[in-house]
Formats: sequence, structure tokens, C-alpha cells
Amino acid sequence: MVPLIGIEEEYLVVDPRTRHVAPRAADVLAATKGVADVVHEITRFQVEARTPPSADLGELGSQLRAVRKEVADAARSCGLAVVASGIPVLGDVASPPLTDVPRYLQGRVLYRALQDEITICALHVHVDVPDREHAVYVGNHLRLWLPTLIALAANSPFFAGRDTGYASWRVITWGRWPVAGAPPYFPSYDDYELAVRALRESGALLDPKTVYWDTRPSPSLPTVEIRAADVPLDVSDSLTLIGLVRALVVTALAAVRRGDRGLPVSSEVLRAAYWRAARDGLLGDSLDMRHGTLVPAPVLAGRLLEHVRPALCEAGDLAFVEEGLGRLLRKGSGAMRQRRVHARDNDLADVVDDLIEATVA
Repeated sequence: MVPLIGIEEEYLVVDPRTRHVAPRAADVLAATKGVADVVHEITRFQVEARTPPSADLGELGSQLRAVRKEVADAARSCGLAVVASGIPVLGDVASPPLTDVPRYLQGRVLYRALQDEITICALHVHVDVPDREHAVYVGNHLRLWLPTLIALAANSPFFAGRDTGYASWRVITWGRWPVAGAPPYFPSYDDYELAVRALRESGALLDPKTVYWDTRPSPSLPTVEIRAADVPLDVSDSLTLIGLVRALVVTALAAVRRGDRGLPVSSEVLRAAYWRAARDGLLGDSLDMRHGTLVPAPVLAGRLLEHVRPALCEAGDLAFVEEGLGRLLRKGSGAMRQRRVHARDNDLADVVDDLIEATVA
């Protein structure tokens, strides 16, 4: 049986006149018509959209397009816009205004200046798994491929008016948090539980939901959650990544059932692979952690496709994902598009205008 998938996409609210992020997420939420599941996020600059679980990528695509349109229409009715970008291109985002939710405000006390750059938007993919133990072992397998997903999804090169020099500055910003980004390897489920208890005791966790590693057992659903990707600029790229992620989970589940708990690549090597993928995206080399060698990022993306080909065939997704990946590699990532737009007139306002248009294209 093909596992169900649930999707969360985060978007930024912007003022289309200044092109700066605007702390008016509550206005956008109030203006939605209730057709889609759209909720607040940690800052008042963001909203999050969720899809119902589905096994069909085509259906998920229809849901994502509908929810993006609904959120964009709601924003427009308030004189605002929404963009699918990993971080704000323009605007004063230091010490961002937080949504008035107790745990978010408690997080300000706990994490302090780390929250100064918390205005970040990602794609979260939930895939059904039998239980939390399987989710942990699946995460062990997925660690090898998370940097490739980062390179494919990179969509955050500009931050608050400057070029960061990275394809995904969101990944770098997020990786500063004590329990976020690159996930550890866990030899057993008991090791995972012990680590989470120790992190809670240390004060690094506010609650179970603040286990923010890029793969984790969902704190509330029977799923493994994959959180490595910037929110993609367009839905077609989201669907390609979603298809790859589910195929990775299915491939990993098959290995786990054979008794294989994944290759124990060190956290230091994984962090280096993250850094390389976040810096260069699809334009540089990526670390193939199975062999310890650098290869062009598109080549490693091709190896990912081959790794999950049987799972894609089983789900009936091979042609869809193969075509989508080829298209993504030809046209480039969201970060590459942002830089191309900026290069025309050296104007970041043009980048925001293009993001507004492309988010609902």
C-alpha cells in the first residue's frame, strides 16, 4: 500500500508597495474563506497552509495550488501579498513580532537572540509509517539524502536586503538552534528517547514539538516528518520533492524491515554536507556520503532518483517525478531564479515582485 502524505507549506506576508515583510498574518487568516487549512506561525510575518492526507501526487498538487490561491486572494483583499521564499528578501526582521501564543512567547525567553532570525519558511512532508520506532530508523536512512533535498529546494539567497552568498540561508540560520537541522544517527529507539529526555533536561527543548531535526517522528501524528527543504517557489517543484521524499521513506522502510538501521555517518560529516548544499545549491559539488566523495549536485540528484526508482515505480510516480526532476535541474532552483531576476537591474524589489507572481503561477 502506498503511504499517505500530508504537506505543510509556510509563506511570508509582504506589503506589495514596499516589498517588505508585513506583520499582518492575522489579517490574512481572517480573510481566508475557510476552504483550506491555513494557520498562524511563530511570527506575525508568516502563515502556514496544510493539506489533508493523500496518496496521490496529482491530488496533492491540486490541493497546494488551491490553498496558495486562497491565501494569495485573502492577502490581496487586505492590500497584501504572500510569497513562497525561505526567508524575507526585504524588511526589518530583527526581533520579529511573535504570534501571541504562550509557547512562542516562552520560546523568546528560552532561545533569546536565536529568534531574531526565526522568520523562515519551509516545506514539511509527513509520510505514514507504522510507529515512532520505524520513524527513527527511517530518519537514519534519510540522513544521507537530506543535503540533496536542500540543494534541490534552495530558495533563500537574499536576506533582509543583502545577498548572503548562499543558496539556502534558511538552512544556515535554522542550524544554529540547539535541536534543529541535521539530525543525529540513533542506533536504537531507546537511544532516541534517551537523547530527547536529556535535551529536555538540559533546557534545550521547550516541549516535544521543539525537537526540530529535519527528520523526526511527528509529535502528534503516525508519521515521519521531513523538514529539510526551503518552501519551493512553485508547486511543481514542491510535488517533485514530495514524490522523492515519499519514495525515500518507502525505500528506507523496506531496508528497516530487513534489519538495516542505516549507515551511521557522523554528525560532523552530515553538517559539512549540509553546509555545502546550503552554500552552493545545484551550482556546486555535493558530498556523496555513501562514498565520501564530492560530485556535481545534479549528478547526486540523479543518484537519488536511481536509489528510489523501485519505490517510485511501485507508487506509479516514476514518470511524474522523473519529468519534474529533469525540469527542475534544467531551469534551476528558486535561489537561481531569484539571482537571475536580481541580476537584470540589481533591484531586490524586482525579486519580491517575481516571487509574488510565481507563488501562484
